Amino acid sequence: MARKTFFSFHYAPDNWRASQVRNIGAIEGNAALSDNDWEAVKKGGDPAIQQWIAGQLKGRICTIVLVGENTAGRKWITYEIKESWKAKLGVVAVRIHNLKNQDSLKSKAGGNPFEGITVGATPLSSIAKLYNPLGATSADVYNSIGKSIEAWVDEAIRIRSNFS
Repeated sequence: MARKTFFSFHYAPDNWRASQVRNIGAIEGNAALSDNDWEAVKKGGDPAIQQWIAGQLKGRICTIVLVGENTAGRKWITYEIKESWKAKLGVVAVRIHNLKNQDSLKSKAGGNPFEGITVGATPLSSIAKLYNPLGATSADVYNSIGKSIEAWVDEAIRIRSNFS
């Protein structure tokens, strides 16, 4: 049975890569947002974005942060991670820089999006996992994610259950 997850990613540079991960089919993600829909949400300012994120997190069991070159430290990525943890969702990060984009290009590995976030006094980066899928080619990386993502989500949920 597909697990209901929320995908967090830097839209402009990584939506193509994120789409590939969504299409793996092992998990059920939040509905894809078109460029026009996202622009409409953004026009409402921070409250509209926060409301949209809250709606997307409802009924989910885990947030999967798809990490591209510039994902870590972005305002809304950090917000989504914090809100996910607050909602008692599992959180896991997966590097996607080695998946090819629409121009058949890979990018550089991004930083850990959990850095700088704390749970009490404990860095979230020492609790939540960041995975770097195996493979030399984009197809290898895709297959590595496909074979592992369910286990990564299950592990994130188990890790989260250890915290109140």
